[in-house]
Amino acid sequence: MAKSDYYEILGVSKSADEREIKKAYKRLAMKFHPDRNPGNAEAEEKFKEVKEAYEILTDEQKRAAYDQYGHAAFEQGGMGGGGGFGGGGADFGDIFGDVFGDIFGGGRRQRAARGADLRYTMELTLEEAVRGVTKEIRIPTLQECEKCEGSGAKAGSKPQTCSTCHGAGQVQMRQGFFAVQQPCPTCQGRGTVIKDPCDACHGHGRVEKTKTLSVKIPAGVDTGDRIRLSGEGEAGEQGAPSGDLYVQVSVKKHAIFEREDSNLFCEVPVNFAMAALGGEIEVPTLDGRVKLKIPAETQTGKLFRMRGKGVKSVRGGAVGDLLCRVVVETPVKLNERQKQLLQELGESLGGPSGDTNSPRSKSFLDGVKKFFDDLTR
Repeated sequence: MAKSDYYEILGVSKSADEREIKKAYKRLAMKFHPDRNPGNAEAEEKFKEVKEAYEILTDEQKRAAYDQYGHAAFEQGGMGGGGGFGGGGADFGDIFGDVFGDIFGGGRRQRAARGADLRYTMELTLEEAVRGVTKEIRIPTLQECEKCEGSGAKAGSKPQTCSTCHGAGQVQMRQGFFAVQQPCPTCQGRGTVIKDPCDACHGHGRVEKTKTLSVKIPAGVDTGDRIRLSGEGEAGEQGAPSGDLYVQVSVKKHAIFEREDSNLFCEVPVNFAMAALGGEIEVPTLDGRVKLKIPAETQTGKLFRMRGKGVKSVRGGAVGDLLCRVVVETPVKLNERQKQLLQELGESLGGPSGDTNSPRSKSFLDGVKKFFDDLTR
C-alpha cells in the first residue's frame, strides 16, 4: 500500500518552516492520540502516520532526502544502504564516522532533549480505588513557552545556524592518526544558537507553570498501580516531545477492611453468648450491610466467606470475596448480677478442665501435664 505524502498528512505546504510543521503536528497529535481515542485502531494508525511525518520533516537531512527521493529514501537500500543515493560502494568516511562517532560522542547533530517524565502519588480511599474515580491534580512542571512556541527565540526571529560547527552540532579534533568528533562547545551539539532570546523564557523555550489535569482512575486499582498520561510530563527542549506523567496509586488504610488482591478481610466481634448459642449479626460490605449467620459453638478465628462481596481487579477476572474472621469478645464492666451468673455458668461447665464443654481446654491441660511428667522422668 502506497504511503501518503508527509506534507499532506500534516496539512502543510512544502515550503513550511519548522514552526508551522510543529504547530500542525501538535494539533493532529492531540486529535488522534490513543489516550483520547481508546480502542480506535484507525485513530491509532493516523497518530503513527502524523508522528512519522513530523520526525522526518523536522530533521534537516531527512527532509532534504525526502524532498529529493520521496519515501524511497527510507526504504531498504535507500539512505546509507549499499545501493544508496550515489550508487557504487559505501563511503569510508561515513563508516569511520559511524564507528568512532558512537565511541566519542556521535557524529550527528544532537536532537533537542525530550522532556523529563514526572511522577505524582495519588492517595485514594479504598472505596475510590474499588469503584473508580475522576480527580483533578495540580502539577508544577516546565511547559512550552507560549510566546516563542518553544523555539527560545524572540518573536520575529528564529535560532541561527551555529558559526562554529556550521549547523553540524559537532566539531572535529585530531588525535594522532584519527580525527575525533565531539559536541560543539558553542551550541552544545544542537547546531543552532539563539542570538535574540525570548524575553519570557530567556531562550530556554520552557517556563515553569502549574497545570491542572483531570485524571480518570479506573475501578479496581490498588497500591503500586500506576497510570501513564502520555505527553503530560515536562515539555521538551526547543520543541522536542514532552515527557510522560505517571500517576502512582496509594490506597489509604481502611478502618474496617483489609485488601489482598481481589479479596477483602474484616474482623467481626461477637459476644460469647452468641458464639455459644448461635445467631445473626449485621456485617458491613462495600455495597451495604448484610446478615451473617453465626452457627452455635463458633470459635474465635472462624472464617466466613461471602462470595462476590470483594473487589473486581483492574486487570480483570472474577469479583473477589469478603472473608469475615470471628473474634469472640470477653465482656467487660460486669455488674454484680452478671458476675454471679457467669460464676454459676463456669461452675456448671465443670471449670477449665470440663471434658464436654471445653474440649480444647481439656486437650491443652492434658498436654501440659504430659510435658511436665516427661521432664521429671
